[in-house]
Amino acid sequence: MLNNVKDLKVAMHNLGCKVNSYEMDVMAQKIKESGGIIVPFNEVADVYVINTCTVTNIADRKSRQMLHKAKKENPEAIVVAVGCYVETGIDGIKKDDCVDLAIGNNKKSEIAEIIDEFISARDGEYDKTLNGASIIDINATHEYENMLLAELPEHTRAYIKIQDGCNQFCSYCVIPYARGRVRSRAMDDIIEEVKGLVKKGCKEIVFTGIHISSYGVDFGEPALIELTEKLNEIEGIERIRLGSLEPRIVTEENAKRLAACKKVCPHFHLSLQSGCDTVLKRMNRHYTAEEYKEGVRLLREAFDKPAITTDVIVGFPAETEEEFEQCYEFCKDIDFYEMHVFKYSPRKGTVAASMPDQLTDREKSKRSDRLLDLTKAQSELYRKNFIGQELGVLWEDEETLGGKSYLIGHTDRYVRVAVSKDHEDFDKFASGEISFVTPRTLLNSDTLLI
Repeated sequence: MLNNVKDLKVAMHNLGCKVNSYEMDVMAQKIKESGGIIVPFNEVADVYVINTCTVTNIADRKSRQMLHKAKKENPEAIVVAVGCYVETGIDGIKKDDCVDLAIGNNKKSEIAEIIDEFISARDGEYDKTLNGASIIDINATHEYENMLLAELPEHTRAYIKIQDGCNQFCSYCVIPYARGRVRSRAMDDIIEEVKGLVKKGCKEIVFTGIHISSYGVDFGEPALIELTEKLNEIEGIERIRLGSLEPRIVTEENAKRLAACKKVCPHFHLSLQSGCDTVLKRMNRHYTAEEYKEGVRLLREAFDKPAITTDVIVGFPAETEEEFEQCYEFCKDIDFYEMHVFKYSPRKGTVAASMPDQLTDREKSKRSDRLLDLTKAQSELYRKNFIGQELGVLWEDEETLGGKSYLIGHTDRYVRVAVSKDHEDFDKFASGEISFVTPRTLLNSDTLLI
C-alpha cells in the first residue's frame, strides 16, 4: 500500500463515454488496492477525481463545473482533473485555482502513485508545478496504456477496452487531439482480463474503445474479427457484444466470420452521422450512404433480425432542407432498431466549427424532433417482433417503479426486458415468453415484459 493514499477518502466522478467509464473503474480499483477509501462524490473527501470529457464545448463546461464543485465541497481537498479535457484545455487548467493536479490520458493507471507522490512533494518544491496545477504527462499518448480490470462493475456484464485513439479526423471531432492516434491493446492481455472476469461471474463482454474497428492496424492489419473469434472460445462467456463499428468493416467475409461466432450478439451499432453523401463528405466520413446500406444488408443476411443501431447528427453546417430530407428518407428506409440523434454543436478547434452557414438551434431542433419521432416508431415495431417468443435474458438490475419491484435485463439484441418480482419463480428465469411492450410511463423506457 502507498502510505500517503492509505485511508484517504477519495470521491470520483465520471463524464463522457464508455471508455472513460472503463478507465474510471480501473482508477477506482487502483486507489482501493493502495488503501484508499472510495466515497460518494457528494460526501466530504480528501481527494476528488474528475474523469473529464471534451467531446463538445458543453462537455468542457461540465468538466469545469465538476472541478469547481469539488473544491467548493472541501476547499482543503486535492482536486484531480484527469483525461480528455486536460489534454485539450491545458491552458485553462493551468489558470484554474480549483485544480491541484492534472493527469493526461496515458497515466490513468498510475493515479494512486501520482497522488501519493503529489502529497509527498506538496510541502516542498514540486518540479512539475505550472501556475498552481501540477501537470502529469499531457499528450503522452504514443503507446497503449496497459490497464487490467480485475473486478466486475456490473452484475453480469463488463466493458472491455481494446484500443485507444483515432486516425479518422472527422471534421466535427476533437477526440483524435485528446486521445492521440490508434493504439491497440495486446490480444493476450485482453484474453487474460476476460478470463479473470469470467471467474468473477461475468457472462457478457462489450468491446469498447475510441475507434474499435481500427483495432490491430498499428500491429500491421485490422484484427477485430480475429480477437472476437479468440474470445468466442473462452468457456463461461455467453455473449460478446461489439461496440460502435465503422461501416466499412462489414464486408461479406467479416459478416460470415462474426455469424460463425455463436456468442456474438446480433446487435450492431454502425455509426452513420448522416444519410446524405454531400454531408458525409463535409464531415470527412470515409464511406457513402450506399456503402453503409450494403453493410446493413450483409448483417441482415448473416444474422436473424439483428438489432441495427446508429448515431445521427442533424444540423451540420450548411445542411440544406434537401440534404436533411435525404438523410431522413435514408434512415426510414434502413429501419433502425434505435437512433441516437444529436444536434450539431460546434466544437472549438475543429474544422467544422469554422465552416460557413451554421444553422440555428431552432432549425436543428425541428430536424432532431422528426428523427426522434421516427426512431420511436421504428423501435416500438422492432420490439413488437418478439411478443410471444421465448427469449434468453441476462438479468442485471432490480428497480422499484410504481410501487412494484422488477428485475431488469437485456436480450442478446439489447432489447430491455422486465419481469415483476410478483411473477411466480421470477428468480429462476434465464428466459421467458414476452407478453407485451410496456408504455414508457410504466418503466421509463421502451421495455418488453415477461
